[in-house]
Amino acid sequence: MKKLLPVCLVLALSACAPGQGGPRDRLIRAFAEPGLVIATERAFARMAREKGTWTAFRHHATKDALWPTPALANVHQALKGTPDPAQPILWGPDAAWSSCDGSFAVTTGEAAYPDGRKSRFLTVWQRQDSGEYRWVLDQGFDSAGGAIDPETIPAKVAECPKGPRPSRRVRRGEAWGSAAANDGTLAWETTIAPDCSRTAVVRMAGAGGMGEVFRKTASQPQAPAGQSPPKCG
Repeated sequence: MKKLLPVCLVLALSACAPGQGGPRDRLIRAFAEPGLVIATERAFARMAREKGTWTAFRHHATKDALWPTPALANVHQALKGTPDPAQPILWGPDAAWSSCDGSFAVTTGEAAYPDGRKSRFLTVWQRQDSGEYRWVLDQGFDSAGGAIDPETIPAKVAECPKGPRPSRRVRRGEAWGSAAANDGTLAWETTIAPDCSRTAVVRMAGAGGMGEVFRKTASQPQAPAGQSPPKCG
């Protein structure tokens, strides 16, 4: 059974959180906050509309965040010197999944590009030392289009593992294309084929073990006119 932690336990864990130590001494809190993740995704999309798409991407990404270019690459390096487009990408979440300990969460939803293209995004969020969420992986997949940012958004929390769940330090510099939450109850995998088509799968712990909650594929990227198709291996 998927469950949210009781409010009293959330408050107790907050009270036990470390104090004013430096970033390396701080430990992340050990409870799920899918509502905060959804609010952060919406704030991300709102900043794109109000201040510019790439400004929002840079602001909400960790320093080691990745996205496909078409191979996975550091988003800050990929966007270096790139101005915001005249018209923003529009998007909003329609589902979210969180690890039991809240160290990582995933959001998905529909996106619309200024040129008319439609996409389904997948964003992996990591809780930071401050308690805020920043994304470590963002990618888009083929979509026929759909409602953007519906009013009701289902959010599920992974089944908690048995035994003690100690807090874990915020991880840095990993290959975020395929990884797992600190407690192992949420995991994602990105597979990129030689022709640069891409598939992502997300799994979450439930009563029967790890079960698949998301799977999408992005077709081979189209090559610019007069150029050969990209290769990823």
